[in-house]
Amino acid sequence: MIFGLFRRRSRDAEHKVYCEIVAQARQPVFYTDFLVPDTIDGRFDLIVAHAVLFFRRLRGGGKDVAEFSQDVFDLFFQDMDASLREMGVSDTRVPKKVKVMGEAFYGRADAYVPAIEDNDAARLSEALGRNIFTDTPEPLAQMRLAQYMLQASRDLETQPIEAFLKGDVHWPDPHAFKDRPV
Repeated sequence: MIFGLFRRRSRDAEHKVYCEIVAQARQPVFYTDFLVPDTIDGRFDLIVAHAVLFFRRLRGGGKDVAEFSQDVFDLFFQDMDASLREMGVSDTRVPKKVKVMGEAFYGRADAYVPAIEDNDAARLSEALGRNIFTDTPEPLAQMRLAQYMLQASRDLETQPIEAFLKGDVHWPDPHAFKDRPV
């Protein structure tokens, strides 16, 4: 009986949700039609954008939801740590780089969330331009990505928290936004 206290609970649902976030962010349409740079930074930024949407949805959901959210967040940064090591970043540099990534995550969340909550596509588009399209502004692609993110936020709001806790998350089809008039 006492050994049950020391068992680590399964994080299968958290892992599934994190994989869904990453899979959505890696859809080729974002890099071809939305013109997101297909670079390490571009891929990181799209994962962050989707993670911000997901974590925003889980806010205020109580203790169990907060723990679930924290577990998904921890998986995100464990994956970033592992990715840096795979790329050959030295063990002494990884913590510094992960810290910079954490700061980038929170900075982007601070820029995206108010625009999402105000349903302000123009402000969200500007924030995406500053963070994702840093070398070459792409106003049309930025606006389409902003429209996609606003719809993703609305779609996440309609999904029950219980589904997330089981590992189920559904995203809108980005193809529906690639040619949308702005």
